[in-house]
Amino acid sequence: MTAGVGGAYWWEKQLPERLAQAAAAGRLDDCLLYGEQLAALRWLGGRAPQEQGQCRRRKAEELWQQDRWGEALRLQQQLVNSGTSTAADQQRLLTWQRQLEIRALQRYRDGDLEGALALLRNLNAAQNADGTSLGDSLQEDWNRNRYQQQRAAQLIPQRRWWEALDALNRIDHPWWKQRTLGLRRQVEQGIASLRDSAEREHDSHGGGLESNVPPERLNQLITEHMARGLDDWQAFSAACRELGGKVVEAGPETSCRR
Repeated sequence: MTAGVGGAYWWEKQLPERLAQAAAAGRLDDCLLYGEQLAALRWLGGRAPQEQGQCRRRKAEELWQQDRWGEALRLQQQLVNSGTSTAADQQRLLTWQRQLEIRALQRYRDGDLEGALALLRNLNAAQNADGTSLGDSLQEDWNRNRYQQQRAAQLIPQRRWWEALDALNRIDHPWWKQRTLGLRRQVEQGIASLRDSAEREHDSHGGGLESNVPPERLNQLITEHMARGLDDWQAFSAACRELGGKVVEAGPETSCRR
């Protein structure tokens, strides 16, 4: 036996006792270090020491309580894969992963996309593909809501109220809904001005209020037509015809009149 091999053999014999002492004393970092060294020296393999499993379990819990989620999950995953784990260890890993997903989703709902993605990267550290999948889904959803906000903001100066309303109605993220309240008020005011203009014009032609196109039904039909792919003008014109009216243009204002 060469000196190098003999030294390694001697150290391998020392490690189990050192590992047990570190575990008993609660020196978790030393315990983990000795466990890794022992695993590296056991060329023929073999079952990991129970002490190593205990230290991984305790250290993972300690890291989790310190909000060092990625390290905790990585260590818990090692424990589950080591052969010294229990059903409770596996359940704890799943519970932690789920808790992290819930935290990430809450941050996302609060408008903190980057914070949510940062949390989900901790799942990736534990080789959990769900973290990447959920992160991609959140990013896609965020971009979709942002696009609708930008689209509405571009349509409003063009007075394309119905298209702008359609864009705003497609926003389903709580943070983006709150952020676009100002745009929605502008759109509602624009639509209201169209209705007022239509009523004034109809009255000037001798029509009574009973002859007005029902605004609620007109709005509903416009929304339905836009959902089928028509732009705001096409949708407005089609809805007006369906209600027995005709499109009347008076300067910059347009209305539907029977």
